[in-house]
Amino acid sequence: MNLTYLNGYPADTVQQIESMLQAQKLGPWLLKKYPQAHGMRDDRALFDYVQALKQDYLKGATPISKVLYDNKLQLVKNALGTHTTISRVQGSQLKAKREIRIASLFKDTPLEFLRMITVHELAHLRERDHDKNFYKLCSYMEPDYHQLEFEVRVYLTYMDTTAQRLWS
Repeated sequence: MNLTYLNGYPADTVQQIESMLQAQKLGPWLLKKYPQAHGMRDDRALFDYVQALKQDYLKGATPISKVLYDNKLQLVKNALGTHTTISRVQGSQLKAKREIRIASLFKDTPLEFLRMITVHELAHLRERDHDKNFYKLCSYMEPDYHQLEFEVRVYLTYMDTTAQRLWS
């Protein structure tokens, strides 16, 4: 079984997830740990959520002009969210707008999964690369960041191997 979302994790951890998948225990384990999906179904609610997190942790960072769920993000390319800067010339000035797009599959996940993706994309406002400072900032905004990232990868593995979603 090829568990691509878990590449880089220790072999015993991957084996444990693979065993749970084969025993059909992975879905029930995720549902027990995260019994319900969040209620942010539209882009406006998502924007407000992201803005609140930004206000709490990154007050001085560049303003965000747009936040939305994106149906076009490809999980195959490991894009669960994106951050972009769009620059436009206005008169003699260069204006930049920042956008965050979250894969639409996160409309139907627990709040903790949405928060992990949001924190990841917000961290890119300050840190471009996935380096030590980037992950330090992620952990500052969400102390359980690394555990949540792993569990999101476990959920993606579950979806990839079973073709089922757990929350909707």
